[in-house]
Parts: sequence; C-alpha cells; structure tokens
Amino acid sequence: MADFGFNEAYRTDEFVVEIEGIESPGITKVDGLSEGEIDAIDQPDGGANITHKISSGIIKYDDLTLERNMDGSQADADFKTWFDEMFKLDGTGTGSQMRRNGSVVKKQFGQEVLRFAFEGAWIKSSKFTSLDAASSDLMKQTIVLAVERMYRV
Repeated sequence: MADFGFNEAYRTDEFVVEIEGIESPGITKVDGLSEGEIDAIDQPDGGANITHKISSGIIKYDDLTLERNMDGSQADADFKTWFDEMFKLDGTGTGSQMRRNGSVVKKQFGQEVLRFAFEGAWIKSSKFTSLDAASSDLMKQTIVLAVERMYRV
C-alpha cells in the first residue's frame, strides 16, 4: 500500500454500543462521548492584581445520548424493561439505583480502533420522534444516560 504521508481520519459512521456486554442494535447516533471535565476555580492572590486558576478536583462527565431506530426488536424490549424497572408508575421504581455498564466501540473497516467504556449509567430520559402521517421518517427513540464514569480504553 502506498504511503501518502498522512493518516486518514476515522469516520463517524461505524460503531456499536454494548450494554452489559450485549450489543444494542439499531443505535444510529451517540452524543456526549467525553473523557471528563474538571471545573476551574479562580483564586485571587491577596495583595496582587492577579488570580490563579486551580482545579476543583471534581471530575464530571457529560450525559450519553443514544438515538435508535424503533423496529420491534429485542433491543426495544430491553430498553423498555430497563426504563420500567426505574420508573414504575406506582412509585415503586428503583430510580438511579438500576445502573448498567457498557461501551461505545468505534470501528474502522470492521476492526475495533477505539473504545469508550462507561460505568454506572442509568436512564435519565426516553423520548420518541413525533408521529406525522404526512412524513416517511423513521420512528426513533432518544435515550439519555447519566453516567458515573467514562474513559477511553
């Protein structure tokens, strides 16, 4: 293969999401991949006209948003079961105690090239596309996961 003097960037279209080691088919978009963020605190220097930036030491992670096609598959039932366990209408749901671990796996030409692992995820929200008789759009579900930790493996 010829060397053109540059590396071709990864494309964003080939990925899978695994939750508890099981691939979740139908996911068409993932948003919120992050290695974390630490707030900066402004600390004034007494008697001087400057401030220093110091770390708060608290790492925060973005919510992970999954967009998926609704297709009647087992994945539809799995996400519904997880949601139902958390948010029972009678108030007996477990809420954020029902957490799962998983990964977003980036592939390039079928080979894994990058993996973001997440831990302690729970469903923060589940929404569906609008139904429109004049449209031929696909029905999608958007699931927002609050994550405890996320890191690149």
